[in-house]
Amino acid sequence: MRVLIIGSGGREHAICRQFLKSSKIDKVYCAPGNGGTSQIASNVDISVDDFEGLAGFAEENKIDFTFVGPEIPLSLGVVDYFEAKGLKIVGPSKRAAELESSKIYSKKFMQKYGIPTAQYNCFSNVRDALKFLDNYGETQRVVVKADGLAAGKGVYVCNGRDEAKNSVNQLMNYRILGSAGTNIIIEEYIHGPELSYLVFTDGISYSIMPASQDHKRINDNDKGPNTGGMGAYAPAPLAANELNRKAEEIICKVVNGIKAEKLNYKGVLYIGLIIRDSSPYVLEFNCRFGDPETQAVLPLLDTDLTDVCIAVLNKELQSLKINWKKEFSVCVVLASNGYPEKFETGFEISGLENIDGKDTIVFHAGTKFEHGKFFTSGGRVLGITSKANSIKAAIDRVYSNVRRVYFKNVYYRKDIAWRALNEDRC
Repeated sequence: MRVLIIGSGGREHAICRQFLKSSKIDKVYCAPGNGGTSQIASNVDISVDDFEGLAGFAEENKIDFTFVGPEIPLSLGVVDYFEAKGLKIVGPSKRAAELESSKIYSKKFMQKYGIPTAQYNCFSNVRDALKFLDNYGETQRVVVKADGLAAGKGVYVCNGRDEAKNSVNQLMNYRILGSAGTNIIIEEYIHGPELSYLVFTDGISYSIMPASQDHKRINDNDKGPNTGGMGAYAPAPLAANELNRKAEEIICKVVNGIKAEKLNYKGVLYIGLIIRDSSPYVLEFNCRFGDPETQAVLPLLDTDLTDVCIAVLNKELQSLKINWKKEFSVCVVLASNGYPEKFETGFEISGLENIDGKDTIVFHAGTKFEHGKFFTSGGRVLGITSKANSIKAAIDRVYSNVRRVYFKNVYYRKDIAWRALNEDRC
């Protein structure tokens, strides 16, 4: 079989690697791919939003199915475009992808189907939003969210009324995130640990992957601005039996809502939860694999990803048993100093040959391969993932390998998976 993966990040490198473990796969293409995918698959110089080019390539190269990695092509309707041409593709339709591309739509969906989430108000007028914030105390915490896609950077946890008003102005007046901030949500702040549940679904049934936790803040101790993610680990010890049961109740409601709304959903659903007093609340949906959660979760998959995709495409997921390795996995992101704001690229990456390859994988994100060498080309450059029989051993192993890699201005958090070490159950 031949597979086309749309995307260019660490998530796509992880998906690519997983497909290549399958005896059913003869050829994997990545569009546009990165330096890492160029070493194990064939990169194709087609943009993720060039639907005509992508579909034409799939037809000409007799691609058996396409797998969509990032949110942008999903939100623009790549699945609808492919299916109109009779091409098989794993991912939700444009309408279904609104669960991610519109925070307001997802909130209304949750409200309609009884899915627990933070109390919220929607605004399309900056004056109304600022006036609403007058009801908040000077030091009361509040969350401001851009309605549209913002590459993980559209959520502002504000420490008081003035900070919240500044965030509203940044989004709605100064348009720092462009059209993503035309409409916003202001919601109550819920304090507690977060969990990420990735789910395979064919729109009828579902299969839950091991729960993970990611680290959005740029600095240690969860300080600094939000990023696309600085690391992740799985399974999260916090996700014990009772919490998993409550999470599955939520997942069941979401999938039942997808069925009731007649949404065309064949792919991966990400449900971000926050836990308050042992009760989970939904923070957000992603309509695809998360990044970097994928780099922590997929190495634990003990079932052929190709079989999963075929079952999803044929709406036969319920009949497939999906197995997972009984190990822990930790991913640490190596970024360009300055990310998520201004940063420099074009620096040579050294030390990759020193990685202990038995239980550690290097996933490329912002890299390019030229003249036999790897160079930095993005904010998040690499994701280094290690597996072990305990979370402590996985942490020790991954940081031992992280220290073997170098590029100018390299930056990474030193405390990925710290929450897991504080859990009695780990």
